[in-house]
Amino acid sequence: MAEVVVSGVFKRFGPVAALSEIDLTVHDNEFVVLVGPSGSGKSTLLRIVAGLERQSEGSVTIDGRDMAGVAPKDRDVAMVFQSHALYPHMNVFDNLAFNQRIRGVDRKTVDARVREVAERLEITELLRRRPRQMSGGQRQRVAIGRALVRDPRIFLFDEPLSNLDAELRVRLRTVIKRLHKEMRRTSVYVTHDQVEAMTLADRVVVLRDGRIEQIGDPDTLYERPANEFVAGFIGSPAMNFLQGEAAGGVVRIGTVETTAADSLSGPVTVGIRPEDLLAEGAGDGASIRARITLVEPMGADTLVFCTTEEGQELTVRLPRYTAVRERETLSLTPRPGAVHLFDPETGQRLN
Repeated sequence: MAEVVVSGVFKRFGPVAALSEIDLTVHDNEFVVLVGPSGSGKSTLLRIVAGLERQSEGSVTIDGRDMAGVAPKDRDVAMVFQSHALYPHMNVFDNLAFNQRIRGVDRKTVDARVREVAERLEITELLRRRPRQMSGGQRQRVAIGRALVRDPRIFLFDEPLSNLDAELRVRLRTVIKRLHKEMRRTSVYVTHDQVEAMTLADRVVVLRDGRIEQIGDPDTLYERPANEFVAGFIGSPAMNFLQGEAAGGVVRIGTVETTAADSLSGPVTVGIRPEDLLAEGAGDGASIRARITLVEPMGADTLVFCTTEEGQELTVRLPRYTAVRERETLSLTPRPGAVHLFDPETGQRLN
């Protein structure tokens, strides 16, 4: 087993609190992604688990053993960094084998392990090349392979794909997910890219300003965000937010009404995802009237940016080939049951 428990962790750099009261359990064989904007504390938390940083307060345990005073090399973790950090004077085989050699593992075992990992990562033909002779994607595969050769109980990934182009990110994301399914190791992955988080994770941890905003599986975070920050951060394009008024079991957004709890009364923030706004042309029914300012064909669908009569900005995702033009006016209605309500003062979810 390799369960990681972070309890009451604070991290301060002088007067600055990088992490505040972090409680998180990563279960055995689980793939957990830490996601958040720059400065949210996700990499600091990962480094504390690895032993590269010491927390100011709280504890980190692995399989029930307190890691206080335990050196990184003795935690049985392997870390893949944003930079490849390969030895430039060594070929791929030696880069993969180096850690095992200095640990005194016999040559036959090292050779077999390196070739097995190279086959998994489809880099067997690169074993005699040096880092300067490879592309960025190939070098990152070698960096991942170096962690795999160690066969640790826990893998830690610190934004390993952020320096790659879009196509390579997608390909290596698939590689990482496939490896996790095959090897079933406890994994903690840091990224600022919510698409990576949603596609890789068993559970996602959303951080902001050193605090956990929500923990849940990708579907839960998308369908029931705990607050306005999570709702706006998870999902691309981001959720739309409109001003509404609750009374008598309904919420009014202009002339549109949607059901709400009878207990709600007063101003609310209404969240609607771009794909949950239905365009009905110039219909006469109750609708949100919005003037199109920009149309972006995306291939599989079309993004339409528009402004309501009240001056609020909206993004709408429409099916491919929908006939819309700039300066036209759309009549938009929310998809039934797809409206999110938030407290305009605290940002917390209401429905």
